[in-house]
Amino acid sequence: MADRILHLDTFSGIAGNMFLGAMIDAGLPRVTLESDLAGLGVDYRLRVRKVRRGALGARYVEIGIPRQAERRRARRSGRGYAEIRRLLDRAELAAPVRERAQAIFETLARAESKVHGVKLEEVHFHELGAIDALVDVTGAAIALERLQVKAVTATPPAVGHGSVETRHGRLPLPSPATLELLKGIPTVPAHVAWETVTPTGAAILRTVVEEFRTLPAMTVEAVGYGAGEDRDGPMPNLLRAVLGRGTALGWDRVLSLETNLDDLVPEHFDHLMERLFEMGALDVSIQHVQMKKNRPGFLLRVLARPSDRAALSGVLFAETPTLGVRAVECDRLLLKREARRVETRFGRIAVKIARGERGRIDVSAEYDDCKRAARRSGVPLRDVIRAAEEAALSKAGVG
Repeated sequence: MADRILHLDTFSGIAGNMFLGAMIDAGLPRVTLESDLAGLGVDYRLRVRKVRRGALGARYVEIGIPRQAERRRARRSGRGYAEIRRLLDRAELAAPVRERAQAIFETLARAESKVHGVKLEEVHFHELGAIDALVDVTGAAIALERLQVKAVTATPPAVGHGSVETRHGRLPLPSPATLELLKGIPTVPAHVAWETVTPTGAAILRTVVEEFRTLPAMTVEAVGYGAGEDRDGPMPNLLRAVLGRGTALGWDRVLSLETNLDDLVPEHFDHLMERLFEMGALDVSIQHVQMKKNRPGFLLRVLARPSDRAALSGVLFAETPTLGVRAVECDRLLLKREARRVETRFGRIAVKIARGERGRIDVSAEYDDCKRAARRSGVPLRDVIRAAEEAALSKAGVG
């Protein structure tokens, strides 16, 4: 069975309690969550309500401190990060839950350390905030483990503007800690004057999300909605969680660079291709086209990683007479594949093994390896290719 994927639709941002609400709404039993959270050994109260946000039903999670703990809370100024780390170390939690909770909390604490200019061990959470964060973070780790999630994706979170009152006084939105946590993560404006992404929500995103993108290819199994505060806005204040199973197809994001050329000397194509591959191109192709005024020309297309846009565009402008390059990002579907080296009577040959739907296996021998082996052995190229692919199929358990 394919691995389970969790996709977070952060059209109204994310907070720790919104994540927990979405997980419960998507099928995480509350009794299981509370049973696992008991391993923390802290006093807290978990309240889960069914609510409506706009036209949609959702789960709203509130975390509080029981009255019997109030006097103890009054005598404390809060919990430091070092104390929280020790608490998680001794908590009765499954090892993967503990490791993920520690990772999320460390991410959060490092952001607080950076924006407040204090050492990591000096980061302090006031008592209610510490309990909130402990339950939110540990609950998130429990949910991912209990729901057997193997990969997490998310849309770019929608970020609000304005200001918010904190124990440090009035601060701009996104809050400094949230903005620190969102470094390197794509965001979009939420067009609302309130906090849509909290530091805890941002720490969860930064730690568990593998890619920020639209909904990946999957078979949807469950959908859950976690509610934030009831606010007026262009969208309901909700986090949507989509649980599903992946397919034999993987995916990534690629960049397609294109330009039309009618005055490049064809014998220069070899040099141009070499330069593009040296700078990280995944593939380069050239097609004959008929251009304006009936001139014959070429369509040059380069496939690349989005991060290589500037470097490869620079090669095109330097090595061709083009005045413009078209750039389009798109999803690329991929069969799951692996690279191996197999033993043949002609030597070791690199092969790629692709696994498709219904267990189909395709193999492809590396051309350059086969060409060298054919010349070295004095045999036809097709014999080396056939030997390498038969060896790969045998190693993969086919035939």
